Amino acid sequence: MDVIAKTTVVIPNYNGIKYIDDCIASLYKGVSVPEIIVVDNHSEDGSLELVKEKYPKVRLMEFAENKGFSAAVNAGIKAADTEYVLLLNNDTVADGRMVTELEKALENDPGAFSAAAKMINLHAPDKLDGAGDFYCALGWAYARGKDKDRTSFNKTGRIFSACAGAALYRRKLFDNIGYFDENHFAYLEDIDLGYRANIYGYHNIYAPEAEVYHAGSAVSGSKHNPFKVRLSARNSIYLIYKNMPLFQILLNLPFLIPGYLIKWLFFTRKGMGKIYLKGILKGFSLSLSKTGREKKVRFSFKNLKNYFRIQGQLWFNIVRRIL
Repeated sequence: MDVIAKTTVVIPNYNGIKYIDDCIASLYKGVSVPEIIVVDNHSEDGSLELVKEKYPKVRLMEFAENKGFSAAVNAGIKAADTEYVLLLNNDTVADGRMVTELEKALENDPGAFSAAAKMINLHAPDKLDGAGDFYCALGWAYARGKDKDRTSFNKTGRIFSACAGAALYRRKLFDNIGYFDENHFAYLEDIDLGYRANIYGYHNIYAPEAEVYHAGSAVSGSKHNPFKVRLSARNSIYLIYKNMPLFQILLNLPFLIPGYLIKWLFFTRKGMGKIYLKGILKGFSLSLSKTGREKKVRFSFKNLKNYFRIQGQLWFNIVRRIL
């Protein structure tokens, strides 16, 4: 008798020929085999054909153009009918117990919206790629534990948001919180979603027993490149506009201004200062546009205590980032 899967894995794919075979194969070698959906953003490298030929049980969804990460995962989430949805980058290799451990983490914490896996650097497996995502009042999002020893960060606990490169979500809660914002296209869309979960009174957790190996920057090509810098800068402004009511923006201005100045100086030293500033301007433009205004989270007094709780995290996470 077939075991009914609790989880559907959604893998967004764009020209992932180098990695996607290993990614899917690792899921079929796991303790529990989930449903798998690959959403393809009009790949032209043969990766879509590889999945069709080698993995007939995988459900395929094909876009006629590259619609970005957010649109791809939204399509997969809406097509799923399992209790949980696991988003997984195509440049990952899952540990055999990853799916089971993530399911266990959410089952043990009914108030959690998502559970993040322990991400290990695929090319340097003695180092972490991330142990949960955090966001601070400087306007910075960062992966906790990046490049630290992989044997560290072994305690389950709350995080600001889960990195959507390897995270399990309660599928039905997307109807309450909203789906990934397709205005983001890519970058910071998971921080935005995690922020909204916090506003609505949910939280996100880190499950260190769930391990996954991650190559990183497989699509964009490098840690810092013009495309990523411009889009991340744009989305960072949009993220603040969307999720912070005016009083919270004013409260954080003494932190946000130096935070963005430091970032500009950082990218200026890398020869991308103008690109960063262009991204910032595009962020203001997006925020003031009709589509941006429609996405803003409306303030409600019933969520006031959640905003206070979030603000405490934003301040504390400055210290966490520095240390």
